[in-house]
Amino acid sequence: MLKFLFRWLAISLVAGAAHAQVQPFPPGFKTQELAVNGTTLHVRVGGRGPAVTLIHGYGETGDMWAPMAADLMKDHTVVVPDLRGMGLSAHPPGGFDKKNQAVDIAQVLDKLKIDKTDLVTHDIGNMVGFAFAAQYRDRVGRFVLIDAPVPGVGPWEEILKNPLLWHFRFGGPDMERLVAGRERIYLDRFWNEFSADPKKFDEASRRHYAKLYALPGAMHSGFAQFAAFDQDAIDNKAFLAQGKLTVPVLAVGGEKSFGPTMAVVMRAAADNVTEGIVPASGHWIMEENPKATVKLVREFLNGAN
Repeated sequence: MLKFLFRWLAISLVAGAAHAQVQPFPPGFKTQELAVNGTTLHVRVGGRGPAVTLIHGYGETGDMWAPMAADLMKDHTVVVPDLRGMGLSAHPPGGFDKKNQAVDIAQVLDKLKIDKTDLVTHDIGNMVGFAFAAQYRDRVGRFVLIDAPVPGVGPWEEILKNPLLWHFRFGGPDMERLVAGRERIYLDRFWNEFSADPKKFDEASRRHYAKLYALPGAMHSGFAQFAAFDQDAIDNKAFLAQGKLTVPVLAVGGEKSFGPTMAVVMRAAADNVTEGIVPASGHWIMEENPKATVKLVREFLNGAN
């Protein structure tokens, strides 16, 4: 009981203090804590129409999608979870391989009585989304992946050689001790080095996400997302042995980040891939150029490609 109380107090304090600092979701959105697959996910749901699920990545939470959700809710039911161990979702001891996290998403949709969804994903969200699309092929309509590779897919081994990606192998108890109380310092490195213009990732957003990643267990969970990559690569190769994805895919890269490489990655995993570029943007597309990102996604979901 005390453990639940402390968790509730932590969520309440962070939600009250931090959520006021970034663009909020429209009033029509409701939040729910959904018990799924041995953990609890914090999920936002709003709008009406065909479903679209927005999945965030590392260094952010589902809050990143507020501008996208505000647009898509006009004609979609928009589902925005915080991934296992991230944001205001629970921090379980394990289960961070993306095959398992795809089950988290499937059970969220089951509880919301949503059978089929489009997917829009970013960063580690790409990996969870790919595992979902590969396991539940009849549940995905269209799939947008934004600015991050997928373990074991296409030029994955070459991408791993990039020195900017040293954090893929950074983790474990000693690393957790190094960043404890210094979460903002660690995260600033990502927001600065992976953006075209670090000023676009503003101070309010930095404070907001740093508080969420300083919650008990949050950095441990974040490191566990990366530690699972080797298993994710094995799982993804097994998925592809069953055949490429056949759903329409939009592979989007930030102009100053993955750019056209996103389409190269996804053409190794899907038959129907359209390339998209977010101009004047690095990795943090919703902070650096949200207008162009929303336009690309909306046109694709509406069948423009």
